[in-house]
Parts: sequence; C-alpha cells; structure tokens
Amino acid sequence: MEIIRNPDGSLVVPIRQKRHHDGDGEVGVSSAEDSAVAVESTSRLLHPGEGGYSEALAEWDLQQDPDRAPAISTASGREEAMNVVHTLADSSDHDVVAALKDVSDAEASGEALRHVLIGGTHSVEAFSNEVAKAEGGEPLAAHKMTKIIGEVLAELDK
Repeated sequence: MEIIRNPDGSLVVPIRQKRHHDGDGEVGVSSAEDSAVAVESTSRLLHPGEGGYSEALAEWDLQQDPDRAPAISTASGREEAMNVVHTLADSSDHDVVAALKDVSDAEASGEALRHVLIGGTHSVEAFSNEVAKAEGGEPLAAHKMTKIIGEVLAELDK
C-alpha cells in the first residue's frame, strides 16, 4: 500500500502490524504452525503537525518519482522556493499555480523544498525562520510550513 495525500494535506500512511495466530481449538495444528505470524496491513491518517508527518510527506514525494536522484538544494532554487512559500502563506486563496507562475526554475525550487523535508521537523522550522527573515513577517509553525511544501510539491509533480 502506498501513502496517499488527500486534498486537505493529510496523509493516509500504511502501518504493518504483526498478528500472532495460536492453534487453540484447531485440530491437527503443529507447534510450528502455532508460532506462525501473519502480517495485517492497516493505515493511519496523519495531519500536518502530527509526529511523523514530515517524514511521511517526504516518503510520499519519493513515491511520486522513485527514480529521482537525491534532493540537492541550490541557492537560486531555495530563494524561489522561499518566495513561493511566503506568497502562499500570505495568500487568502492559496492558489499554488499562480504562486508558481513566476518561478524560473520549478525543478530547482522543488528540489530545495524536498531537501527541507528530508531534514525533518527541525529543518522545516529553520526554513520557516529563514523565509520570515528573507521575506518579512513571522515564521510559520512547522505544520503549516510542511502543508504548504506538500501543496507545492504536489503541483510540481503533476
């Protein structure tokens, strides 16, 4: 099962749980069969800000293109990514397509955002502080920043 990203930014993440079977009440079950373990797949819904969300979002992004090379952040890509994130954070309509229209190198911006996600929550917090310092305003909470990054990456991966 793959990670699914919902329109609201939440992620449906598969969880593999071990389920133990015992042979109680079964005739002819050997002791080797008694210790057999089956794996049952379940899922969990993660919202931005919940523990593991940033990591799951990075994994979801990797699912979109598993052959993609490791993320490399360039200065120009990071600057454009900061501008896009700031634009979306200040926008009332949250139009990702419009925020990306002036980006000259969408691939570099996407790579910069992927690089932030790979670093986890502390990296997202540092990026939020960097955006606030460069673009003005207050830093976004990590879960809000992560949600915006996910929206941008989802649009770039279309």
